[in-house]
Amino acid sequence: MRLIYNLGIIIFSFACNIAALFSEKIRTMCKGQSQTWQKLSLLDKNKKTAWFHCASLGEFEQARNLIEEIKTTKPEYQILLTFFSPSGYEVRQNYAYADCVVYLPFDTIKNAKRFVALTKPDMVFFVKYEFWWNYIFELKNTPLYSVSLILREKHYIFKSYSSWFRKQLSNFNMFFVQDKKTASLLNSINYTNNKICGDTRFDRVYSMSKEHKTFPIINKFIDGKKVFIAGSSWPEDEKIIKKATDNLNDLKIILAPHLIDKNHISALLSQFDNSIAFSSLSEENAKNYRVLIIDNIGMLMFLYSLCDIAYIGGGFGAGIHNILEAAVFNKPVAFGPNNKKFKEAQDLIALGGAKEIINETNLSVWLTNLLNNETIYTNTANIAGAYVKENIGATNKILTEIF
Repeated sequence: MRLIYNLGIIIFSFACNIAALFSEKIRTMCKGQSQTWQKLSLLDKNKKTAWFHCASLGEFEQARNLIEEIKTTKPEYQILLTFFSPSGYEVRQNYAYADCVVYLPFDTIKNAKRFVALTKPDMVFFVKYEFWWNYIFELKNTPLYSVSLILREKHYIFKSYSSWFRKQLSNFNMFFVQDKKTASLLNSINYTNNKICGDTRFDRVYSMSKEHKTFPIINKFIDGKKVFIAGSSWPEDEKIIKKATDNLNDLKIILAPHLIDKNHISALLSQFDNSIAFSSLSEENAKNYRVLIIDNIGMLMFLYSLCDIAYIGGGFGAGIHNILEAAVFNKPVAFGPNNKKFKEAQDLIALGGAKEIINETNLSVWLTNLLNNETIYTNTANIAGAYVKENIGATNKILTEIF
C-alpha cells in the first residue's frame, strides 16, 4: 500500500507541475514549494521548534490560538508554520507569531526525510484532516499531535484496504478530537489515545470578538438602519441575496465576497442597485447608498458585530465558510445547503440559531420574520451567541495535556 501511495504522490506532483502552466493558483503553490528549502534557514538551530501544519486558511484558524499561546507562554519555542494551499500561505506568510512560514513540499519519501532532517521539530501539530503519511512515518520519534480532528465512518482510514495508513496512526502521541463520534471511531481501531477537547475555532472567534475595532465610515453608511451582511459570498449566493432583498428597501446590505478581483467587484456593482465599493466610500457619500461591497481582506470578522443578520457564503459550492465569526456576536446566521459536514452548522440549525437556505424565497421569508418579529429575532440571536460561548476551552485543554 505504501508503494501505491508513493506512486500516487509522484503522479499527483507531476500533474500539478503540468497544471501550473495553465493555473495561476497551482503555479503559485509550485513556485512556493521550490522556495521552501531556502526559507527553512530562517529557523534558529539553538531554539526548540513547534511545527504546525495547516492545509489552508480554515485549518490555520483552528491552530491560531494554540500557536499564539505557545509563542507567548513558551518563549523557548520557535514556530514553524506550513501550508499546502496558496489560500493559506499567501494570506499568512507574514504572520507575526510564526518564525518561519513555508509551503510543505509534496509528501514524497525524499521530501519528508529532507524536511524533518532540516527542521528537527521538537513537537508537531497536524490540524484537522491532515494526514501526510511519509511525514508521519519520519516523525515516529517526535511528539506528534492531531488537533481539532473530526472523522466519520466513510473516511478512508476505516476502509479494509487502509491497514498501512491505520498503522501509521501509532506515531501520534495524542488525537485531540472535536466530538464523541470521532473518539468512538478511533477507539474502534484501538487508538484510545484521544481526548475530546472540542473545536479550537470557538476559542479563536471568542478571543477576536473581544477586540474592539470601529469603522466610523461604515457606521455612517448604516445610518441607524437594520443591516444584513453576506460574508465570504460566492456568485450563486449573491444571485439569491439580490432576489431575496430586492423588496426590503429599508435594509442596508453589506457584501464581503470571497472573490475580490476587480472583475467580480465590478460585476457586483452592476448587479446590485445603489451600491458602492468600500474603497470608494467617503464621509460625503456614505449615506447615499443602500449596498456596500467590501473590496479588501481582513475586515469581515469585525463587520459582523455591526450587522443584525448574517449570511455565510459557500453553501452552494464546496462548503460553507466560518459561521462562528458571526454567531459569536449574537447574530442569526443563514447559509446554503452544503453544510452537512460542518458540525457547528448542524448544531445551530437544530438549536434554532441558524437557517439552511435553499433558494431566494427561503431567505426572503427568514429575513422578513426576523426583521418584523423582535421576539423571534432575540431568541435566534441569543441561541447563536450562547452556542459559541458554551463551546470555548479547547485550547486550554490541549495545552494542559501537552505541557
